[in-house]
Amino acid sequence: MSEEIKIPFYAKFAFMAIEAFAFVYTMYIGQRIILPIIYATIIAILLNPIVNFQLRLKVNKTIAITIAVFLAILLTLALLYFISIQISLFTETYPKLKQKFGETSGQVINWVSANFNIKVSKINDWIAQSKDAAISNMGGAIGQTLSTINSFLIVVVLLPVYLWMILFYKPLLLEFIHRLFKTSYQAAVFEVMNSSKKIIQSYLIGLLLEAVIIATLNSVGLLILGIDYAVILGVTGALLNVIPYIGGVIAIALPMIIAYVTKDSTSAILVFGVYIIIQFIDNHFIIPSVVASKVKLNALVSVIVVITGGALCGIPGMFISIPLTAILKVICDHIDLLKPWGYLLGNIVPTKIMKIKFQKIKIK
Repeated sequence: MSEEIKIPFYAKFAFMAIEAFAFVYTMYIGQRIILPIIYATIIAILLNPIVNFQLRLKVNKTIAITIAVFLAILLTLALLYFISIQISLFTETYPKLKQKFGETSGQVINWVSANFNIKVSKINDWIAQSKDAAISNMGGAIGQTLSTINSFLIVVVLLPVYLWMILFYKPLLLEFIHRLFKTSYQAAVFEVMNSSKKIIQSYLIGLLLEAVIIATLNSVGLLILGIDYAVILGVTGALLNVIPYIGGVIAIALPMIIAYVTKDSTSAILVFGVYIIIQFIDNHFIIPSVVASKVKLNALVSVIVVITGGALCGIPGMFISIPLTAILKVICDHIDLLKPWGYLLGNIVPTKIMKIKFQKIKIK
């Protein structure tokens, strides 16, 4: 009878640290390949009920998948069309906005000169030097922008293809995952997969509903205050709000700047007050009721993974950081060795702090 090999804690921790480093490094260097597949998998999970509904109606599998993917593309194009219309309205009045911004910047320069005893000419020279530096660095920025656009276009083309194939080969992928594990682990594997699917579906559907509600509240609030470009600012704020914890701050700053430039400081303060009220409603009523609560991560972990996702993969990494971490928590909760880590990721805070008593060891 073979004896069970016990691995010391420091060795287990070292193995997990190496695995975490390998995962992060792989995500960083292979993000252009991995991110489209992850996004396609997440969207496929979201579209899977639509495909299953059509299959129950005896629709051909290929046709059912094509219809589901086409609906997703159509919804995305409709959203982009709506945003483009609002941006066109913004560009029509851009000269007026530029003029008011110039007047406001002149007032700011005079205020700085009067309060900090700096000559206006020196401030203007510093601004001119900053412009020259920005122009000299524009070549690299343009090259980087073109590279980003090129990568985005590749993803746009590949994403529907990945999405269609993942939905079509779903039985093959599920069977592959089952064959990776022994029969005794099949029940746990099935439970992890089922929980992960429910988490992704509830989280994404909740985010969509939250975005619609927040966009409506933002737009109505800005329209009541008479702020220009209220609809595009409201929709942009709702889209930024999807990025946990960080997007909300950016969403408030943008309409405040527009209000200050196009109107006055009082309007900017009123915009801040309206957005604070909307954020309060969102955090205390909409998120607990709509986005839910299937994603049981504590706020500290959520902020860390969002910042890490942004550092590794930019804005796309921020969007997927929360659902991926939630799936990781589900996996940790079903593996005895990783249950402490699952507890660390969760939002259950103990009411009592355990006190550890250390015994003194006497050396003879």
